[in-house]
Amino acid sequence: MQPNLGLIAQIDQLVRAKKLFRRGEKILVAASGGVDSMVLLAVLHRLATAHEWQLFVAHFNHQLRGKAADADEQLVRDAAKTLGWPAVISRGSVKEHARRRGWSVEMAARELRHTFLAQTAKRSGASAVALAHHADDQIETFFLRLLRGAGNRGLGGMVCVSSSPVDKNIRLVRPLLNQSKAALEEFARDEGIRFSEDATNADLDILRNRVRHELLPLLRKNYQPALNSCILRLMELARSSDDVVQERADQWLAARRRKPFTSLASAVQRELIQRQLHELGQVVDFETVERLRTHPDQPVSANASHHLILALDGRVSLHPLVGTGFDPKSLIISLDDQNAGQIRFHDVKLDWELADESGMSFRRQPNEEHFDADKVGPEICLRHWKPGDRFHPIGAGAAAKLQDIFTNLKVPRGERRRRLLATTGGGEIFWVEGLRIGDAFKLDKTTVRRLNWRWRREEGGGQSGVAS
Repeated sequence: MQPNLGLIAQIDQLVRAKKLFRRGEKILVAASGGVDSMVLLAVLHRLATAHEWQLFVAHFNHQLRGKAADADEQLVRDAAKTLGWPAVISRGSVKEHARRRGWSVEMAARELRHTFLAQTAKRSGASAVALAHHADDQIETFFLRLLRGAGNRGLGGMVCVSSSPVDKNIRLVRPLLNQSKAALEEFARDEGIRFSEDATNADLDILRNRVRHELLPLLRKNYQPALNSCILRLMELARSSDDVVQERADQWLAARRRKPFTSLASAVQRELIQRQLHELGQVVDFETVERLRTHPDQPVSANASHHLILALDGRVSLHPLVGTGFDPKSLIISLDDQNAGQIRFHDVKLDWELADESGMSFRRQPNEEHFDADKVGPEICLRHWKPGDRFHPIGAGAAAKLQDIFTNLKVPRGERRRRLLATTGGGEIFWVEGLRIGDAFKLDKTTVRRLNWRWRREEGGGQSGVAS
């Protein structure tokens, strides 16, 4: 069978034009077993001799799909052996990592995967990791970030070369970014490349899948048939605009802040504030940046113990709070100890139980909520609102400061401090008294255990421990 030289030539041209890889470089190829990564491996294999590359194949088994995940692992082993390149395989329990961290499965999988790739690259002597992101991934990423309210940097999407989030000395290289999914699938068919189909790609409980299977087809059918080219052009404009902002920020810092901070364009002010928040280890969100930018020399809440101040010269500093009036008391509940219990925290009495029930069917009563118990995890912390708390109610586009949610709902200031909330062991809020439940903890098709949660206020009650 004649090779599809069109695709190979296009990728080779991109590699040379953007100098994605050096001649003779060691490259770690991340292969999941899906069509994108298996095509990437095949193409780099075809180009390896001309560029004198030495390839290593890496696969991380997330242990999320049982036998199907094991089959993917074996598929990658076989492909690497057939092509004559060494394979490095590793496994990790993503669900357990998510539980320990109090994260979503997606966040936990990303951290484990990037850690594995960076460590494997370092051990192999590879300075680059090849990833199989393509043009369709870019479009989906654009809309996911748009729905989160991202700025130009986020809307600019992925770039061909970036640094590993784990090791800045490792380059993440994406040679397929200008290729469509359809082109990769055609190449795989023409070349007889074996690959697997991930059944979770059809799961509409996952937001990316809803964007892929529902939103994008609707936009292409009813609004813009040339959606891909339009969005990719917009992403390029967003990246270019962000480049200008970063350049202006660098120039201001290099000039030792001679020009007054208040005279800078608002976009440059935001960039400088964001950089300093990162350096201070603070959460960077639009609301915090805007409060600092528009209220210089005034304290802005950072967390339960500190506030931030933007000086008139543009410097952001972190200061301890004094006399906040917030209730610091908390109480830990261990769900592993028993399947049901009662607890009183101040003047709120709570009843909870764990039920081995799947699906989303239940009859909701007043002052009652239902959560996916495995998403919540084995430990719960009960407490009151603290400065800097962030919450993502079900149905909302993104997380926001609890203070802003209270303000938008016109909850009186005194009432805010009375409201009880519950967090996971990792500190993520999943319930706030009187609000919708946390989006990441809702019941879905994968739910196998349900946490049933009921509460009522008993004026004059004190704090007590768990009582079965």
